[in-house]
Amino acid sequence: MINFFVHPTSIIDDDVEIGEGTKIWHFSHIQSGAKIGKNCSFGQNVNVSNNVNVGDGCKVQNNVSLYEGVELEDYVFCGPSCVFTNDLTPRAKYPKGHAGYKKTVVEEGASIGANATVVCGHRIGKWALIGAGAVVTSNVPAHALMLGVPARRAGWACECGELLPEDLVCSKCGRKYKETDEGLEEA
Repeated sequence: MINFFVHPTSIIDDDVEIGEGTKIWHFSHIQSGAKIGKNCSFGQNVNVSNNVNVGDGCKVQNNVSLYEGVELEDYVFCGPSCVFTNDLTPRAKYPKGHAGYKKTVVEEGASIGANATVVCGHRIGKWALIGAGAVVTSNVPAHALMLGVPARRAGWACECGELLPEDLVCSKCGRKYKETDEGLEEA
């Protein structure tokens, strides 16, 4: 029994797992070996390459390609036309295939803004917020607000999405945080 939605213009290859309540919209392609969780939303013209894992509750907006080596944990948001890479030194004449792919993990709840680029081989921490157009060239701490080219930490973001003041207490939801070596964690 199919308990997810796939628009008729989209292509779903064999050997794909799609969770209950997920919606895949116009002109998207989900390739063999991909695993997609429950209650996800994929906009128009999304490509999910072979063997990519996508957690529950993710939202992948229009024109995003999740290349092999990219992993999205639960509740990740990928803004329109954000870009992932999977090979640091690609050459058309000398393809490396799987051997050249660098893993990129986007941890739970992180959001990547429109037209941002994530260079492969890095980890984006839980609930991090990557600004529109930013270029991520290093690991991102949990809850970090990253802006610019290359992306640099410009502040901290609460799990609810509110930008945090210096005392690290969210004015919207009241969560309190403390700084650690990996970014922020709830106090």
